[in-house]
Amino acid sequence: MSIGDRIASEMGARGWSEGELARQANVTQPTVHRIITGESRSPRRDNVEKIAKALRVSSKWLWDGGTAEDRVSADFNVEPVASPTRYHEYPEISWVQAGMPMEVEELANIANCEKHPSDAWAGPRGFWLKVRGPSMTSQGGISFIEGMVILVAPDFDIETGNYVVARMIDTDEATFKQFIWDSGRAYLKPLNPAFPTVEVDDTWVIVGKVVDAKWPRSILG
Repeated sequence: MSIGDRIASEMGARGWSEGELARQANVTQPTVHRIITGESRSPRRDNVEKIAKALRVSSKWLWDGGTAEDRVSADFNVEPVASPTRYHEYPEISWVQAGMPMEVEELANIANCEKHPSDAWAGPRGFWLKVRGPSMTSQGGISFIEGMVILVAPDFDIETGNYVVARMIDTDEATFKQFIWDSGRAYLKPLNPAFPTVEVDDTWVIVGKVVDAKWPRSILG
């Protein structure tokens, strides 16, 4: 395993996205992405130290690997008092607003929009959307049912397998799908096989990456 593999494994165990690790470690999300993917062949030691501290593992283990004992940092032998989870609030906007070009969206009136909390970081321009229709409803595994809300991070890097909101440039119509990169081509794939997969060409633009999903509190009462 590489340093990137070990970081990705620890992230997965915590259910963290690259953006959440970046926030916890106080480094930039592109920095985390470059280390995980191996694009950064010689990461800065101070960045790795910050990441190790956020993940509560030994920085030496991140660099070199080793045993389970090597993984645990001496700094964390004493279990700390749990601190409150940090939450962020983002507005729930309409699909019409989500389909607007970014420079227009920033001017949209969101002062009166309902807000939902999340412990996921979606950046300063994050927003919620309410799932429409059954195209992302799956018969098994991950499923996004109509009425749920999804948290969209407009400034995050997109990788194959991520869930995204995209819009057609000509019509400004937005859609929620899974982003797939295959054989040099990009696709928007529904989780419901009754709906078609669409190739992403120059008529599409990715609005943002989905980093959280849940039922709104208003549904649960």
